[in-house]
Amino acid sequence: MYIQNIQREQAAEFWKLRLEALKTHPEAFGSSYEDQVHTPMNEVELRINNEPDNYILGAFTEEGELVGMAGFRREPGRKVRHKGMVWGVYVVSAHRGKGIAKQLMAEILRRGQEIEGLRQIQLSVVTANTAAAALYKGLGFVGYGLEKEALIVDGRMYDEEFMAYFLG
Repeated sequence: MYIQNIQREQAAEFWKLRLEALKTHPEAFGSSYEDQVHTPMNEVELRINNEPDNYILGAFTEEGELVGMAGFRREPGRKVRHKGMVWGVYVVSAHRGKGIAKQLMAEILRRGQEIEGLRQIQLSVVTANTAAAALYKGLGFVGYGLEKEALIVDGRMYDEEFMAYFLG
């Protein structure tokens, strides 16, 4: 397994994984499969950046198969540039339980230490996703808020916990 930035020429592979995530775990993401499935590939390509403060990590098997991902972007505004956001963490079911999500998150935290002026990395997690919440807490994220009924999926309400990792 190796972790590296997803490149624009890997957009189709990335988008296939992203749509799988949205379709198989709709309660875990703010975006929906139905809203994203018809996104043109040129738009997907434009979402893939390789900046130190805006990137998508991929977890690849030794054979080069993309089996996990996690996005990171720094807030652009002058007053909020000290914060970054993790989004879209997902590992295919056949590769779960192998520490891949932990490796992706550890790499984001490592890179965050190198971004000048970055003081915290934030994320949100659906409280029903206890495995993800436990992973984030185990890495040092702390909760700072709860949004009740943040998402509605198939008539069911889901709460989201907001978490932050404080650098330095």
